[in-house]
Amino acid sequence: MRALVTESLAADYAGCVLKDIPVPSPGPGEVLVRVRAASVNFPDLLMTRGEYQMKPPLPFVGGMELAGEIVGLGEGVTAWALGDAVVGGAKLGGFAEFAVLPVAAIRRKPDRLSFAQAAAVGAAYLTAYVALVRRARLEPGEWVLVHGAAGGVGLAAVDLAKALGAKVIAASASDEKLKVIAEEYAPDAVINVTGGFREQVKAITGGGANVIYDPVGGDVFDESTRCIAFDGRLLVVGFTSGRIPTVSVNMPLIKGFSVMGVRAGEYGRRFPDRGRENAQAVWDLANDGVIRARVHAELPLDRWREAFDLLADRKVIGKAIIRPDL
Repeated sequence: MRALVTESLAADYAGCVLKDIPVPSPGPGEVLVRVRAASVNFPDLLMTRGEYQMKPPLPFVGGMELAGEIVGLGEGVTAWALGDAVVGGAKLGGFAEFAVLPVAAIRRKPDRLSFAQAAAVGAAYLTAYVALVRRARLEPGEWVLVHGAAGGVGLAAVDLAKALGAKVIAASASDEKLKVIAEEYAPDAVINVTGGFREQVKAITGGGANVIYDPVGGDVFDESTRCIAFDGRLLVVGFTSGRIPTVSVNMPLIKGFSVMGVRAGEYGRRFPDRGRENAQAVWDLANDGVIRARVHAELPLDRWREAFDLLADRKVIGKAIIRPDL
């Protein structure tokens, strides 16, 4: 089978090679899936450079979430059948024509979603759900400022916050992206963060955002501490800006806000029952059409670099999808 293999850790994906490798065999409690779509996530890029907290041994096939059809059953697998359409992920393996997954890591693909749409749901919306529901305990009517609103996890937060009854400000550095978000997701306000945003946020909200969702870090985090409401929750989701910011603790003391870290996967590992509830809640919303993952582009496996660059160069609105079946 064809697979994108990371053979060495290097900048600019220099250690990644598209090559033929043997099709894996499912072991006990596993299934073999023909990959129809794999979502490109920021951790996938970081892993090619060894900059993510999970550092798989070399060589490895990246791709943390996928959708496809079961074509092989391991010993003891009785709840699934050949041909079943599934979504799932196990941190690795998605950027290939076939992948082996444990049955605990798959679920049925919603009929209303294409394979590409289904592959775009899991990681982004689970992150948004853990952030907004579990950590921030978002209440209807609260103001939510979403940074990086055009990215996968940002757009998921815009979509989910609206579904939860919040008032949403979508923030980005691109007017073109904000126009698309406004047309397709109808946030209550959009702001271009270029040149600063704190005064705009204060004016829109009447004093400050109750919840700020920040996958960007750097200067965006710094300015966010100056436009958050008293008793607000500043959610640390990631650092796509490249700079991990710091905050003097007198700032949250005086302004009465909390800084909350968000690691959706780790949250589920620490609290398995809640983790299952989180995933079920996300997929129930997807099944019901309440949330709508946006697929920006679907590209064949031999155009993997283009898919990666869409994310790395901040050109994507939603998710870039690799289609090994094209």
